[in-house]
Amino acid sequence: MSEEMNTQQEIDEEGRKILENLQEIESEHVDGEYGADQIQILEGLEAVRKRPGMYIGTTSLRGLHHLVYEIVDNSVDEALAGYCKCIEVHINPGNSVTVIDDGRGIPVGINSKAGLPAVEVVFTILHAGGKFGGGGYKVSGGLHGVGASVVNALSTWLEVDIYHDGQIYNQRYERGKVCYPLKTIGKCDAGKTGTKVTFQPDPEIFEDTTFDFDTLKNRLREMAFLTKGLKIQLFDDREESEGRSLTFHYEGGIKEFVAYLNDNKTPLYEKILYFEGKRDNVYVEVAFQHNDGFNEMLYGFVNNINTPEGGTHVEGFKTSITKTFNDYGRSQKILKDSEPNLTGDDIREGLTAIISVKIEDPQFEGQTKQKLGNSVARGAVAGIVSEQLTYFLEQNPQIAKSIVEKSVMAQRAREAARKARDLTRRKGALDGASLPGKLADCSDKDPRNCEIYIVEGDSAGGSAKSARSRATQAILPLRGKILNVEKARLDKIYANKEIKAMITAFGTGIHEDFDISKLRYHKIIIMTDADVDGAHIATLMLTFLYRFMPELIRQGYVYLAQPPLYKLEKNKKIWYAYSDEELAQIINEVGRDQNNKIQRYKGLGEMDAEQLWETTMDPERRILLRVNMDEDAESELDMTFTTLMGDKVEPRREFIEANAKYVQNLDI
Repeated sequence: MSEEMNTQQEIDEEGRKILENLQEIESEHVDGEYGADQIQILEGLEAVRKRPGMYIGTTSLRGLHHLVYEIVDNSVDEALAGYCKCIEVHINPGNSVTVIDDGRGIPVGINSKAGLPAVEVVFTILHAGGKFGGGGYKVSGGLHGVGASVVNALSTWLEVDIYHDGQIYNQRYERGKVCYPLKTIGKCDAGKTGTKVTFQPDPEIFEDTTFDFDTLKNRLREMAFLTKGLKIQLFDDREESEGRSLTFHYEGGIKEFVAYLNDNKTPLYEKILYFEGKRDNVYVEVAFQHNDGFNEMLYGFVNNINTPEGGTHVEGFKTSITKTFNDYGRSQKILKDSEPNLTGDDIREGLTAIISVKIEDPQFEGQTKQKLGNSVARGAVAGIVSEQLTYFLEQNPQIAKSIVEKSVMAQRAREAARKARDLTRRKGALDGASLPGKLADCSDKDPRNCEIYIVEGDSAGGSAKSARSRATQAILPLRGKILNVEKARLDKIYANKEIKAMITAFGTGIHEDFDISKLRYHKIIIMTDADVDGAHIATLMLTFLYRFMPELIRQGYVYLAQPPLYKLEKNKKIWYAYSDEELAQIINEVGRDQNNKIQRYKGLGEMDAEQLWETTMDPERRILLRVNMDEDAESELDMTFTTLMGDKVEPRREFIEANAKYVQNLDI
């Protein structure tokens, strides 16, 4: 204890000396040569350009598209306030973007505190805008109110036009700096109001500055669903796009959102339940519908911001429907007195739900707004849903009965799954006896060094086991196609040998038991044949991981191996080609003659161990594709898996036809 006290005294004494030295330095330079005012500070938007990741998360394509969302968010805030009816988004030639709205227009008067036009304050000063009190907006989204200035800072140039009082006002900025004072550049109709923002993302900041139409389409559609009656139009004005455009306009709001998400599913009942109301100054909208599937699709939004980790609004919804359905089941004797209560998971099996709240001062947990923290939202959602759902169930007994009966079936399956799950749990974290028999494990026990290859078939598994580096590479061969989890309950999933082998090998558990700290391999590599069957098996595996272990994908632990398609041999020299284009390039380089021996690999089993190591498993030479998940478009991702792996054939055919142009190197 005395040593610790002495150490602290020494630190305090050292700190006092440093402070005295700083005071002496400042007093010696009162003439202006050096002092507190000369300490360099990154002012204004320089900090954003220095560390863009702090403000938009990433400088990848996801961050690039986030710039558009920030400007559109400001227009949507005008719609939420009741002043904007239409938003246009244009992808221009050269990949600049223009966002136009018919809201009130950013104020152009002088801001008394800054001594600058309000529009200049909005685009050049962080944490400035109508979202920080003062009555500008009752509710708003955006990135903590810094959206416009951050977009400006990360753009090569940005121009804003504002329509106000019959005048068109204009200002231009380059890399966040003002080019000229706000000026009028023309006249407009006296009643016309709105804002037009055009910006060019800075290639010095972003890895790629090419906007993807489909990425923007997905997010803008979601914004339109969440803002009842708002029209959002997306135009691709680039020459190669041939003028494609889309309009999103949903008078039904989130009811239409649920219908859209359930489009490729079979509803359990026709009606979409919709409840709305205001309580404790929180405006609540909830829409939901069950389908005959087993996966839950539940999305929470606060002021139109997606909260992928949920929060108090989602907790309120879950609590209220669990209690209400249990109360109804008991009162109608569908649930017997001897039977246990239904759990939330039972009731939400096959549920598609949107929970949207508008709140004046949302408190989020974390900078990225992943989770709502306001306790008032929990009570508001729970109260409104409980009250209106109770009334609905009394008025619609057939729908109520179908939901409770499906929940009871889910309860029985859950109990069967619990018993099956207990059998998959390993006795100890590294107890080899509990690992699947087909697994050839690696000797290194540090997950950061370890990787596991999930291999299609025993033949390829045998080659992979011979080829691998035994210290760090584990091999798990799977026989045939695994269970399609999109069409199966949890008990069937736990009973499937191939899936059970993966669960046990990974060590994390699945569903509510998932614990990423127990992951045994930091690379999970799916290695299948480069043909249609191989692609199907890989999709089945990805469906399982996405539905039951999504955090593995979110944290970047899942990869796809890329085995070669061709081997070219000439004069005892060998080349491998991973695409038709690469093969053509190799042939052009070595010459096209009768000495060329070209082998098209139909499967991994055709390679011997040495070839498999050289082409697909050697960390120095292999090609791996990391599987990423775009959380900004999670609802679209859900729909894609449902389309590809669900029961309905027609949507799958349409999806394949629409996306066939992206498929390469498959013998279809």
